[in-house]
Amino acid sequence: MNSVTSRYDRFPYVRVTANNADCSAGWESIREILSLSPGVTVLELYPGCNADEIESHLLPSLQPDCILRSQDAILTPAELNEKFSQSLGNDPVFAMMCPWELKDFFCPTKLAYLQSQLEKAQFHAKKRVLIIGTGASLIAPQPDCLIYADLARWEIQKRYRAHQAGNLGGGDGHASPAALYKRAFFLDWRAADRLKARLLPRIHYLLDTNTTNAPKMISGAHFRLGLRTASQQPFRVVPFFDPGPWGGQWMKEKFQLPEDSSNYAWCFDCVPEENSLLLAFGDHRVEIPAMDLVLFCPQELLGDSIYREFGAEFPIRFDYLDTMGGGNLSLQVHPLQEYIREKFGMDYTQDESYYILEAADNGVVYLGLKENVDQQKMEHDLRRAQQDADAPFPAQNYVNVWPAKKHDHFLIPAGTIHCSGRNGVVLEISATPYIFTFKLWDWGQLGLDGHPRPIHLNHGLANIQWGRTTAWVREHLINQVSVIVTAPDWREEKTGLHALGFIETRRHWFTGVVPHNTAGTVNVLNLVEGDAAIVESPTGDFPPFTVHFGETFIVPAQVGAYTVRPATPTDKPLATMKAFVREASE
Repeated sequence: MNSVTSRYDRFPYVRVTANNADCSAGWESIREILSLSPGVTVLELYPGCNADEIESHLLPSLQPDCILRSQDAILTPAELNEKFSQSLGNDPVFAMMCPWELKDFFCPTKLAYLQSQLEKAQFHAKKRVLIIGTGASLIAPQPDCLIYADLARWEIQKRYRAHQAGNLGGGDGHASPAALYKRAFFLDWRAADRLKARLLPRIHYLLDTNTTNAPKMISGAHFRLGLRTASQQPFRVVPFFDPGPWGGQWMKEKFQLPEDSSNYAWCFDCVPEENSLLLAFGDHRVEIPAMDLVLFCPQELLGDSIYREFGAEFPIRFDYLDTMGGGNLSLQVHPLQEYIREKFGMDYTQDESYYILEAADNGVVYLGLKENVDQQKMEHDLRRAQQDADAPFPAQNYVNVWPAKKHDHFLIPAGTIHCSGRNGVVLEISATPYIFTFKLWDWGQLGLDGHPRPIHLNHGLANIQWGRTTAWVREHLINQVSVIVTAPDWREEKTGLHALGFIETRRHWFTGVVPHNTAGTVNVLNLVEGDAAIVESPTGDFPPFTVHFGETFIVPAQVGAYTVRPATPTDKPLATMKAFVREASE
């Protein structure tokens, strides 16, 4: 492996103000501010927030005359299960994208009772009322003070794994982290985000609860200023790294990651659905879900055309897959658009690509079927491999194995069988239809919990495009590079993704200043070659922004013109990979 490390920043932030006083850090400081709140205070919690911690620290100073807890009106676990079971189904990984609202988690009679208790308390004008919990704002839609306690998705996942949090409404206290994540991903978070989108424009305070017993709070005005600031300039979300059964060592070394993990398989480098965003106020860093920006500034961030087509969803995903010194990814396929719509309620699917950031001499990518594959025999061998550990699936008999070298680009439209082999580092550039990957064969590997990971043969076999064989793959999916523009000190190349998808990618090689323009649609870029580059506004509309090797950054649609250049003079070309949603006519 290359021993030269990157200056990769694991904790990027957006500077909002230079004033420490714009952020209250710690419970003592927060209590001092909230003790002045009059009348009715609503503390709305995102699912996963520690209600006991928050309440224990705030009650002594708030000293409310009346406390109402939204959890008292939530349906019982049995009632929730009966109500949502059809939407969630029995699959351990997948479910329908649930259309439910947060109010659907509550018993109307119990909710009405809490509202009546609020009315009684309000009859006495001088009484102070605190309403706390997920759904607290349903009890008092127009409080005197509205506080939103927020939490990053990655932190919630870590709490699931540590058995420190459960799903909204409780239930099976012995549920696995995977089961908790599935329920939250398809149901709890969907409903909470719909309510959050309506509340963010009018919250009085935002409470960052990501670090136990070390909260931070900013005013609603400063929170919204931070989101608007991010939407007007290039920025990065906070990446997170996770081990896996096939994980490698390259990211650990290159990005100087903690040594306490045996490997790092994934890096979520730009998945706003999952990543968080740091807002800087003086020396303080306030962590919020990056989805808050998508929900609050969708048109400024995404552009009008993307917002019309996708709504407040970020459609482009950049992440890393590291198998350097590890194993093969699962052999897999992504659903066709018609299939994902019918089975899971999604309007678009995961057309993706593998951009090879690093590869050993024996690095490979499995992509497409060999010519004249016997479909029935392949299906038989796949099913036998799941039932008999002594009969592994002979992937090399059915699937093409292509050598992979640095800067190769493999295109993977939905329905194409594929996986990355060991000893490579993939920058995965794709659409963002969440987690719909159908595993066909996992090479006999066990998950980190010591159990086999779920295989979805029926789903997978229903989506494999059997005509995507060797010749077709070679002609359409491997290094489809064409030069678009050549200038004295830069070159633009078209590299994919594929006509079947909606994402376009462009690679720029440069030793000088490269002009870019968002053209009204969000751009996502990664510095795939070179130590550091500077992103600038030709008109000075945002401060110069430095990116280092391997860092993914977002340029909001409303930015318009911007440039990228080497951070220091060089004769050795740097390179960026850029992705954007192409116009329908392209």
